[in-house]
Amino acid sequence: MFTLSDLKKTRVYQEALEEGRQEGRQEGRQEGRQEGEKLGEKRGQVTIILRLLTKKFGVVSPSIAAKIEKLTSARLEKLAEALLDFEHTSDLEAWLKLR
Repeated sequence: MFTLSDLKKTRVYQEALEEGRQEGRQEGRQEGRQEGEKLGEKRGQVTIILRLLTKKFGVVSPSIAAKIEKLTSARLEKLAEALLDFEHTSDLEAWLKLR
């Protein structure tokens, strides 16, 4: 009688298994690249916003910087637009409290 153990020893099974492993690795690498790109993009957004705020208001407090770093990419884009209208750091703080 042909058992599962026998099937696993066949060349067809071994080739299919290896093909599945290779596809899994490739998908994993692709997902890793995409995640890395997202993180890099967000890190760049945070850096630019902090630089703009520093130029506009001077030193940005660590607590404000931490709040900015927690924002999503979409919120960071909105902050980048909004900060052009800020006149005081209190405007920034109020904006962050609303989000």
